[in-house]
Amino acid sequence: MVVKGKRGGLATFAACVVLSRARVDVNGAVRRHLGARRVTFAPMDSVVGESRMEYGGITPVGLPTDWPLLLDPAVVDEEWVLIGSGRRRGKLIVPGKALAALPGATLVEGLGI
Repeated sequence: MVVKGKRGGLATFAACVVLSRARVDVNGAVRRHLGARRVTFAPMDSVVGESRMEYGGITPVGLPTDWPLLLDPAVVDEEWVLIGSGRRRGKLIVPGKALAALPGATLVEGLGI
């Protein structure tokens, strides 16, 4: 999921990865981590345009370098995780620990609720 945090006139996009059985704590963990006053789901057209990926296939691999990648520690603890490939019709199966090595990746306790 990609969110957009705002504080004053500054907007920040961030990608959030949690296990499929969890929800992203947008108004708690994400807002605090970004230091934003308000966090919303990022508009689809902005995400697709900025990431150059297809809607429905957005992946944490290859995101714009200025986007933080927020990971729930439970994702990293999984042996294998299924993520998007950048294209709607494809998926990637990668070790959970590999996501923590991606540029901009940060483990955020309580991200998945």
